[in-house]
Parts: sequence; C-alpha cells; structure tokens
Amino acid sequence: MAHDSDVPGSDIPGPAAPAARLAGLAEERIDHRFKGLPPDADGLTVAALAAQRRNLFTDGFTTPVLALSAERLEHNLALMETYTARHGLVFAPHGKTSMAPQLFHRQIEHGAWGITLALPHQVRVARAFGVGRVFLANELVDAAALRWIAAELAADPGFRFLCYVDSVRGVELMDAALRGSSRPVDVVVELAAGDGARTGARGEAECRAVADAVAATATLRLAGVAGYEGEVPDADPERVRAYLRRLVALAADLDAAGRFAGLDEIVVSAGGSAWFDAVAEVFAGVPELSVPVLKLLRSGAYVSHDDGHYRELTPFNRVPEEGALEPAFRLWAQVVSRPTPAQAFVNAGKRDAAYDLHLPFAQVVRRDGKERAATGVEVTGLSDQHGWLSTAPDADLEVGDWLGMGLSHPCTSFDKWQLIPVVEADGTVVDYIRTFF
Repeated sequence: MAHDSDVPGSDIPGPAAPAARLAGLAEERIDHRFKGLPPDADGLTVAALAAQRRNLFTDGFTTPVLALSAERLEHNLALMETYTARHGLVFAPHGKTSMAPQLFHRQIEHGAWGITLALPHQVRVARAFGVGRVFLANELVDAAALRWIAAELAADPGFRFLCYVDSVRGVELMDAALRGSSRPVDVVVELAAGDGARTGARGEAECRAVADAVAATATLRLAGVAGYEGEVPDADPERVRAYLRRLVALAADLDAAGRFAGLDEIVVSAGGSAWFDAVAEVFAGVPELSVPVLKLLRSGAYVSHDDGHYRELTPFNRVPEEGALEPAFRLWAQVVSRPTPAQAFVNAGKRDAAYDLHLPFAQVVRRDGKERAATGVEVTGLSDQHGWLSTAPDADLEVGDWLGMGLSHPCTSFDKWQLIPVVEADGTVVDYIRTFF
C-alpha cells in the first residue's frame, strides 16, 4: 500500500479526508509502477488518461494487460444487490478479493451494508477511503492493531466494526490490549465448519466458553455468531445446510442464555461465493430472537466472477432462475514465440495470471483488428513471465497475435495488478481501478 502521503488528498484533515483520498485516486500520476499502460501516458493523471478513452488494442497499451469488463462488472454488482434484497440478507462482500476502494464504494452504492476484510492492513485501507462498516472475518489478537481499532472507534462514533473470536485465549489477549479503550469492540463467536476446518471454535460447548469469556470483559461485546460454510468437509448441499442450521441454533442458544442483552440487533453471518444459496435458505428460517437479527452475507468473488473455479461452483448454476454472474476479467498477452507447430509462448506468466486453482483459459485471438475463437489453443503451463501454449495442427496462431485468456480465482488475479483498465465491449477504456495489496 502507498503511504498516506503518497495518496492525493491525504493531507486534508478531518472527515473530508477519506472522500478526498477516493477522489484523489484519479489524480495519481501514471508512471513505471503500472504495467500494461501506454508508455506515452507517463506523467498524465489517471483521470486525464481515462478522459482520452483510448482503445485497449490500438492506442498504445502493452502486453500483458489485464482488463475488467465495464458491462460485466456493473451486471455483477446489480445482480447481487437484487439477490440479497430478495432474500432479506444484509450484504458485506469480502473486500480481500479486490482490495480496491473504488469497488468497495461501488458495492456500497449497490446496497452493501459494509465490507468484510481479513487482516488489519486491509481494514486500514478501507478506513483510509471512508468505509464506515467493517466485518473482520478473523480473530484479531495483534495488540498494535487492536489499539489502532480502538482509536478509530473512539474518533468516529459512526464506525461499526465486528471481528471473530474463537478461543478463550484470544479473548484474553484482546482484553489485555484494549483496556482503557472508550468503546467496547463488537465480536462474533466463530463456529468451525467441522473437524479440519480452517478456524473457529470446534463445537457449541467451546463457543459457549468463548461467549462466557467475552461476557467477563469490559472491552468486548458479544454481537452475534458467524462461520464459513465453505470449509464444511466433503461439502454438499445437505452438509452445508446442516452446518448453517447449527450456526442459527447457536445464536438462539446464546440469546436464551442472555448473552446478547443490551443489543439492538444480533448478527448471524456466513457466506462465501459457493454456497450463498444455502445461506439464504437457512437464514430465511432464523427464529424470532430477543431483538432483530442482522442476517449478514459475506460473498466477495462475485464482483469479477471468473472463468474457472467460481464459474463451476456458483450457486446460480443451481438456481438459474435467479440470474447468472458473468466473468469480467480477461488477460491479454502477445504471442512472442512459435518454435514448433505444436507449441507457442505468450508474454504473460505467474506474475500476471492467477494459477493457484486453474491455469488461464485461451479464449480469443486478435489479429489485424479482428477477433476469433482461440480454437485448438490451450495454456499448459506458466513460467514467471511466459505462458506455455499447446497448439493443435489446425490452430491459426502467429507471433504477434494477441491472445485473450479467462482466469480462475479473482483473489489471485486482482493482487498482481495495481491499476486495472475498465474496458467497454468495443475496447474503449473508460476507467482504471487502483488496488492496495
């Protein structure tokens, strides 16, 4: 992340600073930090370059370059807005996917309650750009980070912050770091999705012990329960629903025990990008508790979707009548070597493309302003800066061609690019998305 002093608008004091920082992203100067952009754009502001409405293919962009579809991005934002509203869910999409404050605010404009994050640094980014509600899907035991959170809560009465707790030891560490703070930190007990799951208290008895430990402090306030159904072992719809029903029952149990006394609402939260239909179904049956329930969904990968992992797993495959997300990323690279009829190489590799779940998918070839399907072309491997292609005998591919590739796993696509062109269907670049990893 850039230092505050590097971000235009960061020297403006008071409440105007976050809005000024967001607007100031457009005043950042184009230079060597941002790969894929036209070399002759150096020195221009992002706003000035966007105003030129250059064409991605003919106006100086260099390969490799990652492009985000303007139309598909807007479609995905709107679809999840209507989906969550239809199902009575409050939405806090996971910001770790993009780490892009511009997208955070577009998500909020499309009805998001707030933003979910995973690490203190990510919370600092969100707060620097004015996000007022943050759900930290992790237990936070770093004393320095906790003191910073306490200072943010003290300085801004409107700031809402929640984080996981999943151990008595974690509660003790949080309490020690927060003593003397003016506002208690809201926490939700995380119930693990099963043996072998990533984090979370391993059963209801452990969750009750954590809740009791929270109640014994003055620095923490138990605000609800949460979990991540994506970690259910051997997940299938029934196993996922069974876990989510346990989560709801835990909330009811803790409420009956008086652990949510004094709250205006009880948070019940779950939801990755593969099972949010099950979350919607089970959360629709949350019983009446002592106060209203905030049914909080945290799916994040939807914003760009993808051509692999989430395209295969999205709940919209199971409920097509609800709509369909559209993959919004395309990585463009250029064929730089064609050593044999069966092999070619492009100039994009591990530094440019997600590869942790699937290799990129060859989709289209551009030559002389014309685009056609990449028939007979397959990405078979990645080096640091090269993509290895297998080419069928009938594959029409030449050195100099541009190859457009779909990607799998948005979380490891965004993080390789600091400034991402937003491109309309005709190739016109209309905006640039700044990331902070």
